[in-house]
Amino acid sequence: MATKDYVKRGRSPKKPARNTRKARNTRKAPPSGSFPLKWAFIALCLVSALAYGLYFLSTAPAPQPEIVQPKSAPKPQPKPKAKPQEKKLPPKPEEKWRYIEELKNKEVPVEAKKEQKPSRPYLMQCGAYRSQDQAEQRKAMIAFQGLTSQVKVSQGEKGNWYRVILGPYPQKRKAESDRNMLRRAGIEPCAIWFWE
Repeated sequence: MATKDYVKRGRSPKKPARNTRKARNTRKAPPSGSFPLKWAFIALCLVSALAYGLYFLSTAPAPQPEIVQPKSAPKPQPKPKAKPQEKKLPPKPEEKWRYIEELKNKEVPVEAKKEQKPSRPYLMQCGAYRSQDQAEQRKAMIAFQGLTSQVKVSQGEKGNWYRVILGPYPQKRKAESDRNMLRRAGIEPCAIWFWE
């Protein structure tokens, strides 16, 4: 392919306008060279108002401060100096309320709640599947989190169910702790029930 020299070619000549009326309308009229009288008048008014304000402030008399004459008051008589040994504290005021003494000596009996131990241990179920392969996959995911689970087979109306369970847990708090750990790993939903 041959290279073209666009520099020597130059610009293409302008095509003449077909409709002269459209060409005339697109041209903008040159701005008029007249002086804006309206803006000049507004500026002149502002400058004259400023000059009058300055003249008024310079000719107005300055306000004189009022001189207040102090009333002649009798001179205070000097108090006799007390000896430092004679200073005594005033007596302690008697309190109006007696509740302060009552509150200091009052004892409030507090009974601690006894933990109710469950009659049965808890279990946590993390899935029920139709196929044993799915249950084994969930069991492996739980094992990667460091927890031991087992697959239990239960008979239902529609066939066998393979349930992945963890436990037994003596307290519900431990089961909830493990459920939160599995939830952070993305293994959910897990339900907590009494051991069967």
